[in-house]
Amino acid sequence: MDNGDWGHRMSTPVTLNVGGHLYTTSLSTLQRYPDSMLGAMFRGDFPTTRDSQGNYFIDRDGTLFRYILNFLRTSELTLPLDFTETDLLRKEADFYQIEPLIQCLNDPKPLYPPDIFEQVVELSSTRKLSKYSNPVAVIITQLTITTKVHGLLEGISNNFTKWNKHMMDTRDCQVSFTFGPCDYHQEVSLRVHLMDYIMKQGFTIRNTRVHHMSERANENTVEHHWTFCRPAHKVED
Repeated sequence: MDNGDWGHRMSTPVTLNVGGHLYTTSLSTLQRYPDSMLGAMFRGDFPTTRDSQGNYFIDRDGTLFRYILNFLRTSELTLPLDFTETDLLRKEADFYQIEPLIQCLNDPKPLYPPDIFEQVVELSSTRKLSKYSNPVAVIITQLTITTKVHGLLEGISNNFTKWNKHMMDTRDCQVSFTFGPCDYHQEVSLRVHLMDYIMKQGFTIRNTRVHHMSERANENTVEHHWTFCRPAHKVED
């Protein structure tokens, strides 16, 4: 099979009947995590069943599969604010053996009293990778930190003066620092220092995610994202 045939196959729509609910997606999305049940199923290592219309049939909760599929598409877990079926979704993630989703669902979220809200810090690393070399070489990396906690940013200004960075105001009173571009070793060193500094300010990691995307035939981009939080007393206007 040449590259053109393979690319066509990976993008060919696939329709699944999950508990009576029909979903259409691409083969590449279903194989996003090769070690998962869906990865094995559409690799030919797992038996499949078809319904009377020829759709792949999976006897699981069809409503909750919406969140499973969206996670496969984005590598992010996004749930409604009033979502109350986390335990059931955790069982579905365990059935499909999607380890990153299982990790997100098992990550405990602290419960705070109503008069307390969370301060959030987001840290992301973007790496452009070249396929020309073996092993894959990092062409360029960039690391960004976004937060509403201005005291933390003041500390970053004072403690990370040796790093090439610039600050940008964003909406909703957030401020973002962007470090880089830098090489892989510099990025790792900076990230380790930043994560250590953030956690010493009382923050804990809420969740992590990884997103892979192809920009050109010879280049991939890998994004790592960490979210930190800590409780903070609400300040009255």
